[in-house]
Amino acid sequence: MVKSKSNYKIQNIVATTSLEKPVPLTKLARTQPNTEYNPETFPGLVLRIKEPKSAVLVFSSGNLVCTGTKSVAQVKQVIQAVIKQLKKINVKITTKPKITVQNIVASGSINLKLNLNFLALEMQNTEYEPEQFPGLVYKLIEPNATFLLFSNGKLVCTGTKNKQQLEFSMIQLLKNVKAALKNYKK
Repeated sequence: MVKSKSNYKIQNIVATTSLEKPVPLTKLARTQPNTEYNPETFPGLVLRIKEPKSAVLVFSSGNLVCTGTKSVAQVKQVIQAVIKQLKKINVKITTKPKITVQNIVASGSINLKLNLNFLALEMQNTEYEPEQFPGLVYKLIEPNATFLLFSNGKLVCTGTKNKQQLEFSMIQLLKNVKAALKNYKK
């Protein structure tokens, strides 16, 4: 197994849950200052949480989509903050919400200078159009992850659902890039 010399930092976790109770969005919007609600353009209410800084989409069905957090512990904090705000408008949540991570976005570096033209030719599942965007898009199939790779070795990874998948994806990426670079003679 290739040891990963990559380093990364989680930038955003998108998670969903259901409160299993209907939420009166108009009432929530009228009573809470940290909300945006425009049902003509979008059926959900945006609830902004200051600490940890995040945004939650609240739907009348009681479904929530939480974005902006950097850990599952933060997601739990945010969901608790939402439940506390709902209590103020007499919506009492009695079940413990089951949180499902939908996507993790991480940024980092593999500490290598990359010839993106070469990698686009050598590696499968890549898209590279430098006139459109300076990064190479690389799709890893197992585990499912998508990388944006830049010539300075910086990267963004999206699509993983937990830290183990993220770490394994980073190791796979490094292994695949190094295998491709073995063919690069310059």
